[in-house]
Amino acid sequence: MTVQALRKSDVEAAASSAPVSSQSEPGHLVRELNGIVHLLTCGSVDDGKSTLIGRLLWDASDLYEDQRETVRRSGRKAAHTDLPDFSMLLDGLVAEREQGITIDIAWKYFDTETRRFVIIDSPGHEQYTRNMASGASHADVAILLVDARSGVKKQTKRHAAILDLVGVKRVVLAVNKMDLVGWSEDVYRKIEQDFRTLCWKFNFWEATSIPLSAVFGDNVAQASQNMAWYTGPTLIEHLESVPVRQAQASSVFRLPVQTVLRDGHDFRGLAGTITSGSVKVGDVVVDALSNASGKVTRIATMDGDLETAKVGQAVALQLDVDVDISRGAVLSTTEMRPVAAQTVEARFVWLSEDAFSPTAGYLLRTVTDLVPVSNIEIKALLDLETMASQPARGCAANDIAIAKISLGRASSVDVFSEIPDTGTLLLVDSVTGATVAGGIATAVNARAEEPLEGHFVLRRDMLANGINRDLSMSSKDREEFMRRANEVAIILRAAGVSVAIEPPPPLDDGMDPGL
Repeated sequence: MTVQALRKSDVEAAASSAPVSSQSEPGHLVRELNGIVHLLTCGSVDDGKSTLIGRLLWDASDLYEDQRETVRRSGRKAAHTDLPDFSMLLDGLVAEREQGITIDIAWKYFDTETRRFVIIDSPGHEQYTRNMASGASHADVAILLVDARSGVKKQTKRHAAILDLVGVKRVVLAVNKMDLVGWSEDVYRKIEQDFRTLCWKFNFWEATSIPLSAVFGDNVAQASQNMAWYTGPTLIEHLESVPVRQAQASSVFRLPVQTVLRDGHDFRGLAGTITSGSVKVGDVVVDALSNASGKVTRIATMDGDLETAKVGQAVALQLDVDVDISRGAVLSTTEMRPVAAQTVEARFVWLSEDAFSPTAGYLLRTVTDLVPVSNIEIKALLDLETMASQPARGCAANDIAIAKISLGRASSVDVFSEIPDTGTLLLVDSVTGATVAGGIATAVNARAEEPLEGHFVLRRDMLANGINRDLSMSSKDREEFMRRANEVAIILRAAGVSVAIEPPPPLDDGMDPGL
């Protein structure tokens, strides 16, 4: 999911690769930071997300003194205390300050003695669930806040479901405002048990609960003197132990092709960012859609050629043969390739204010592909009270749906639980281009569903004799053939026509794959 208005200076400053050196003055090395962790905070309105993050920044980071002084001099106090309002360090929008809530996604970063954190503070109000879902898609670990006075609520369950949906595997339940329940262990244990019951419904690898008071700082960066019965780690101690993203990367190679680079001579590079695994010169890679393969003869980057490239690196692969692939293809090893999916079973959160319509035109966006959708069948919705799936045929804003999506042509898709980066999906309105839903692939099938009544098939001979009759059989023109076919399908889908593109014949049958 794409966040449209990130505070980019913060993100870019935190995006350097680990280990990161922190220096207090030129030439003086203070420490080596053990990786970067993207940290999401979420919870219901007024549970104290901004105050908690402000307290983390105040107690555990090296804030400039002028920032501290600004908070002190503001005159704003935390509710029912004489302490500064630490949430000022996070709330940035005028509307947020006026309403006392977080609307936009706020990005901050700070360094502890061992770790760099990129903080993603998401909105708590149900109206802004889409913002929370966008932020969650970037997170390595999530802090799910609850007010000790109210415990786990419906919005808590919705946020937990979205965290599971976008693949956040590590969750911390921060039971905040323990000072308002007399530091009661009984209250905390009841909430902790409710949280454990909730987590059984999801696929979290790690779920930890910590009692704390964000206002007073208990169990945030310092162990609480008011809760001697709690012997676990403080919040910051736990976060410093979370594995960094690089340590969790899949070993299965995936390179979604973003573009094809040419130098006007002999170089033709398939360019993109490696989303999982690694590749080296001499490896054989394959495109699941066309079955075209070749041996890697060169790995080119902006900083020179490499012998081996790994996850996170932007590269251009030159092969020993020219293969007819372009943007939307996903390169893999021959043994472990994605499915050339015609049908995708998915779970998604509906983000649009406009409810799902079976007659509307939608497109499916994968990591680098945009595919016409022939049909979407809503199967069920997640009931946030019982956490069970209830049969349904439609969905509206903030609903979490289970659906079967039939594609107008094949696209390379992985099951999200196996390879997350190539198993994430977006549904896009084919008229406006707006994102209406975001989710994951739970199952993929290379077999197409039976065409529905009124289903229109764009035959390749029809295209070759029509808008593509000016094209030759060159590699570049074959790419253009498929690009035009896809554009026609998108236009027809926007007009409400259920459409599919006739697949190309196998490459080894002696026929031209573009015609």
